[in-house]
Amino acid sequence: MSKAFIYTELQLSVPFAETPWRALNEKILQQPGFRNKTWLAGLRNQSVGGFYEFDSVANAKRFVTDYFPGEARVFDAAQTTRVFDGSVVEEASRYLNSLHFGGELGAEPGAFVYTEVQISAPFAQAPWAAMNPILKAQPGLLHKTWLSGVHTQSVGGFYAFDTIENATRFAVDYFPTEAKQLDVAYTTRLFDAAPVKDASRLLHSPFFR
Repeated sequence: MSKAFIYTELQLSVPFAETPWRALNEKILQQPGFRNKTWLAGLRNQSVGGFYEFDSVANAKRFVTDYFPGEARVFDAAQTTRVFDGSVVEEASRYLNSLHFGGELGAEPGAFVYTEVQISAPFAQAPWAAMNPILKAQPGLLHKTWLSGVHTQSVGGFYAFDTIENATRFAVDYFPTEAKQLDVAYTTRLFDAAPVKDASRLLHSPFFR
């Protein structure tokens, strides 16, 4: 099944409960090709963002170029958007119980982590097979969806952890060692799952019952 993923984050600081997520949810549900969204609430900095699944790269690109700039304008905020090709990461993601590829939801997550490393390589050439057993052994990891950048072929991931503590340990202690082995610069972002449950459920997020 064709699919694409989107990562967004707005450069602002506001408690998630104060965002107009109900009105935004209604608009997001109407976007062509939309399947689901998990809202993101930045840990400590209170940024607002999302991790989305769409039915195609074309519809994902339409969302980030046509719709999302207007959403950022509502907040009068600069933005980050990334589009990823979901058709090439299925095997790697299934191994790590990705809910976007049929994984099983056990405990609801306490935190999310987004990563991206500054490389350009076809996903088939990325060392995901060697890395997956190491990732699977990380304390508190519940799910990971691998990411492969459209046009850039960057490599990254969207992770769900059981607690903020385990997510922080992964992003601060473990992930830099992974990037060091690849000899690349990298991005890590931490998000608190607790504030976004209700908003995400209404957008069919696979992480919340």
